[in-house]
Amino acid sequence: MSKIVAQELNIRSLLSTKFLLDYYQREYRWEKKHIADLLDDLSSKFLEDHKEGNERVAVKHYDYYFLGSIIISNKEGEDYIIDGQQRLTSLTLLLICIFHKLKEQERRVPSFFENLIYSEDYGKYSYNLNVPDRKRCMESLRTGEPFNEEGETASIKNIIARYNDIKELFPDELDGEALPYFTDWLTKNVYLVQITTSSDSNSDAEAYTIFETMNDRGLSLTPTEMLKGYLLSMITDNKTREEANENWKKQIAILQDIDKGGANTIKAWLRSQYAQDIRKRDKGADPGDFDLIGSEFHRWVRLNKQNIKLSKSSDFARFIQDDFIFYGKWYKFISDAAWAKLPAEGIETICYNAHNNFTLQPPVLLAPLRKEDAKDDILRKLQIVSSYLDIMIARRFWNDKPTTYDSMKHDMFSLLCEIRGEDIGRLVDILTQRLKDMGETFDSSETTKLVIGKNKSKIRYLLARMTDYIETSSDPNCPSHYHEYIRYEVEHIWADQYKNHGHEDSNEFENEQDFYAYRNRIGGLLLLPGPKNRRYGKLPYTKKREHYIKENLLAQSLHEGAYQRAPFKDFNAEFKKNSGLEFQAHSEFKKKDLDERQELYRELCKQIWNPENLRKPLKNL
Repeated sequence: MSKIVAQELNIRSLLSTKFLLDYYQREYRWEKKHIADLLDDLSSKFLEDHKEGNERVAVKHYDYYFLGSIIISNKEGEDYIIDGQQRLTSLTLLLICIFHKLKEQERRVPSFFENLIYSEDYGKYSYNLNVPDRKRCMESLRTGEPFNEEGETASIKNIIARYNDIKELFPDELDGEALPYFTDWLTKNVYLVQITTSSDSNSDAEAYTIFETMNDRGLSLTPTEMLKGYLLSMITDNKTREEANENWKKQIAILQDIDKGGANTIKAWLRSQYAQDIRKRDKGADPGDFDLIGSEFHRWVRLNKQNIKLSKSSDFARFIQDDFIFYGKWYKFISDAAWAKLPAEGIETICYNAHNNFTLQPPVLLAPLRKEDAKDDILRKLQIVSSYLDIMIARRFWNDKPTTYDSMKHDMFSLLCEIRGEDIGRLVDILTQRLKDMGETFDSSETTKLVIGKNKSKIRYLLARMTDYIETSSDPNCPSHYHEYIRYEVEHIWADQYKNHGHEDSNEFENEQDFYAYRNRIGGLLLLPGPKNRRYGKLPYTKKREHYIKENLLAQSLHEGAYQRAPFKDFNAEFKKNSGLEFQAHSEFKKKDLDERQELYRELCKQIWNPENLRKPLKNL
């Protein structure tokens, strides 16, 4: 039978007890602003009563200050913190800082003070928050010795950072003559309410239920921390639970740089492997698995544990030790590939899709992966699926269709369900058929247009890929310049001069509106560095082309001089031989020239985003 007892304790009484941190607890993650708020609250309250030289210098006359509550679970005679470790950790750091200040100012340290920070038994120190992996860090702060943070957990790094914040933000008014009084006031007049729950059964699951109830009602636990707590609470073997806890923390630390807290990793993993439905497009429709995982995956796992084969203690251990570690590892691989400065050959498409802000890519890429897959098979699957997404995105760009999360989530949910766990051969067949069934192709739009502020980024992307493709294809030793070209400006081959095309001498367009609509077609566009784009903008084509010969290969191809020198001479012949694409120079650039260029670009896009790319063998990574 559970018992709940509440006590009002000052810091001196509270920290005389040693607390343990239970396995489901969050990392220490207070930020600088929280430390600033704590110091401001404490100093403001203390200084209301304290006046140097005032006859009321005795702290016992000062008002009490309530700093909130902490919740303790008493199990087998030990006190475990359910809620409040953020505050207690920060108070301990403040006490260490005060301890050093008292020493530096050669002031008397109260006899009880050090015992609030640590105690010594047979030459060994233990701290009021008895967390083994924090001991070296706390020892460093207590002794003032340097500490190497490299490879440490987020908690350790945060503890060091927040201690430095306390030293930096410690109010001047509390230093000097006021310091002993503040020290006395802090330990005697600052109170917390300790709520202790104990159970005859000493059930870990019951302790976690209290923890979840308290933190699911507005306190600052993240869904990742809630999920971790739930999974660990369902593992009955202590050794297995400790191993799972350590592996979870290591995995979160590995993900820290790309996914702070691990939430995006977990969403992608659970959606890729377990989502069975999604909210229908009907107004007022209920959320499906896909939606619920995105908003409250910790609760979704608990409510769907049977569907994801979580029943025995060993199932929960496997879910962390095997599943989370496996999919977390490959999520990190995908993220690293997405933002690499030099993407690995064979999986460049992961990078391209990420640069197009296609946030649905990770769960789709994870969907076909199986834990028993060989590494080469996993890499091949990532190549196939990312190539499919690359083709799909390029086709939609060409047809000016959106690729936003809301516009694509139903299609991508359908896709990940269809390819979930599939082998390589079946994967290629499914995705090839989807491309055949796709409504948008490079032949389904005759008037792809650039509209400033709407699809300029799409046009820039297509041109950057085209430019990079012909250069790397013309010279096997030419490195990719995609990352450079994607930052270039879109150049109109036609100057903003209707008179050059609507004048009675040329009479190509009947009115300005038709001219500007045609001018914006992709066949009349290039990429140039920003300053040159602005410099050449108003020049007639006959003068522009003399500058184009000095630029990238796509721009050079307008000038006959490009075909008289390598690499374009060899490249042109190779294209004629292998693809039927035929670049040609244009001494003038009229309407018919733009039409020819448009067709060239269309055929070039078909070459770059060819569905046969899905069948290409994986190159060495």
